[in-house]
Amino acid sequence: MDLNLKNKNALVIASSQGLGKAVAAQLAKEGARVMITSRDEGKLQSVQTEFRENGIEVEYFRADITNPEDIKQLIKHTSETLGGIDILVNNAGGPPGGTFETFTDEDWEKAFQLNLLSYVRLIREALSDLKKNGGRIINIASSSIKQPIPGLLLSNTFRLGIVGMTKTLSEELAPYHILINTVAPGRIATDRVDYLDQHNADKQNVSKEEIVERAKSMIPLRRYGTPEEFANVVTFLASDASSYVTGSSILVDGGMVKAL
Repeated sequence: MDLNLKNKNALVIASSQGLGKAVAAQLAKEGARVMITSRDEGKLQSVQTEFRENGIEVEYFRADITNPEDIKQLIKHTSETLGGIDILVNNAGGPPGGTFETFTDEDWEKAFQLNLLSYVRLIREALSDLKKNGGRIINIASSSIKQPIPGLLLSNTFRLGIVGMTKTLSEELAPYHILINTVAPGRIATDRVDYLDQHNADKQNVSKEEIVERAKSMIPLRRYGTPEEFANVVTFLASDASSYVTGSSILVDGGMVKAL
C-alpha cells in the first residue's frame, strides 16, 4: 500500500523521546519531511544525530508548548523550513499522578496548559497551512479516554477534553479536507510507562517487576506494545490511506481496555 507520504511536511510535538520520537522516525521513513521539537535542545540534537546515523533525516526546533509565543515561533519556523505543514501530530508528556485532595489549583492549571490548551494553540496556529491543501491532525491522548486510570486524575480529565475537541473539529474542518483523529495508547514500553510502573510499585511497596507482570496479565496480548507499533497507527492516520477516517478515537492497547 502506498501511503503517499513522500514529500509531505509533518510536525511532531514532544518528539525527542518515546511515542513522539517513534512517530517522527516512521513518518520520515515513509518519505515525509519531519520537524521534531521538545523543550530540551540537547535531546533534539542527539535524536537528529541518531536518526542520521540510521539514514533518517529530520529538522528540529526547541519549543515549550506551554508557552504560546514558543508555539507561534515553532509553527512559523516549521512552515518556512519545510515549505508548509500537511501533518500535525499533537503530543505531550503526562501530568503527575495523584489523588483529588493532593492537587492544588496550580497543578490543575499546569496540566490544562500542557495537555489540552497546547493542542488548541498548535491547531490554531497551523490551520492556515493545513487549509491550503487539506491535511491531517492526529491528537495523542491516553487509553483513559475510554477507561479512567486510578491515580491519574489530571490526565483522565484533560485527555477527555482532547476527544471532545477532536470530534467537534472533525465537522468544522471537513470542508477544508482536514481530517482529525485521536489516538490513545495503552501500555506502551516508554519512559512514561516505566515511571508510572515505578510510582505504583513504590506506592504499593512491591517490586516494579510485579507491577509489570500484573499489568501484562490484564492485556489479552500479554505484553506491552512497542513505540513502533503505536507509530504505525499514527502513520496510517497521517496518510492518504485514512481518507475516510475523521473524528475517531482509536485505541492502541493490545485489547486492554474493556469498554465498548
